[in-house]
Amino acid sequence: MAIRKIVCYPAEILEQKCQEVVKFDKKLARILDDMYDTMIEFDGVGLAAPQIGLDARIAIVDIDDETGTIEMINPKILKQEGEQSGPEGCLSFPGLFGEVTRPDFVQVEAFDRKGRKYTLEAEGFLARAIQHEIDHLDGILFTSKVSRYLEEDELKGEEVE
Repeated sequence: MAIRKIVCYPAEILEQKCQEVVKFDKKLARILDDMYDTMIEFDGVGLAAPQIGLDARIAIVDIDDETGTIEMINPKILKQEGEQSGPEGCLSFPGLFGEVTRPDFVQVEAFDRKGRKYTLEAEGFLARAIQHEIDHLDGILFTSKVSRYLEEDELKGEEVE
């Protein structure tokens, strides 16, 4: 496994819609493993392929709970409900945090590293993290959804995407 370089704003790849993955092979598995190691190294709870310079619909989320690591290839949001607001940050925007409102519940269809389709339902912080990463795959940055920017001292004790 390898730690990849995080691509930071204003890199163009962060604002473009990513290409569908068509090959589920060892290269994809290696990318997913590298993404996990990179996310952990930089203390994130999610990472999308464009954040490491790849034009591919690949994202991972791990909020350090019983759910474990979620690998999403070609994810599609099927359903969203409710509303939640909370702090978000992004590895591609070091040191920047903002209050973001998103649906509280999400149902997603995606593929795993072996090409098997699955459906996932999540709520609360996990739903927030999943939606944040899927937004990356569509070229949507959290900064476009911020209602107000936050200072670091406002984040104490908060879960931050």
